Amino acid sequence: MSSTASQSVQSVHDFTVKDARGEDVDLSIYKGKVLLIVNVASQCGLTNSNYTEMSQLYEKYKDKGLEILAFPCNQFAGQEPGSNEEIVEFACTRFKAEYPIFDKVDVNGQNAAPIYKFLKSSKGGLFGDSIKWNFSKFLVDKEGRVVDRYAPTTSPLSIEKDIKKLLEIS
Repeated sequence: MSSTASQSVQSVHDFTVKDARGEDVDLSIYKGKVLLIVNVASQCGLTNSNYTEMSQLYEKYKDKGLEILAFPCNQFAGQEPGSNEEIVEFACTRFKAEYPIFDKVDVNGQNAAPIYKFLKSSKGGLFGDSIKWNFSKFLVDKEGRVVDRYAPTTSPLSIEKDIKKLLEIS
């Protein structure tokens, strides 16, 4: 989606992104799902805890309507230097990640992926719109609206109550 069309963007479902193999993925396939969108990195101090807990959440709620969308990003201290293939192998082998891992993107700056421009404009962070580090998290409801944004240091398991609320699980 071009940035000129961004005025008409109403939800995450309006975007098409590239998967790790370079294939287009229309995010409208996630209509009716609760999404946790995360910018990930393989060599960050937050990598082990975040990947481990994201896999735990996914295992627990994937059949109840949760999808985790992981977007590798190398903008923070060069902590995601690998190819898409290496990143997927790392996440899937080391952390048993079963959720989709997309094409490496920029989350800040002129070349920021349109999906990230939308996420940031929907929920600015504590220090403005820019993403501050790896593992910033956006929670998106079943209609594709951004409902919350969490800091990189926020543990995925601590978001569980918010996910359950959107999944309508008590």
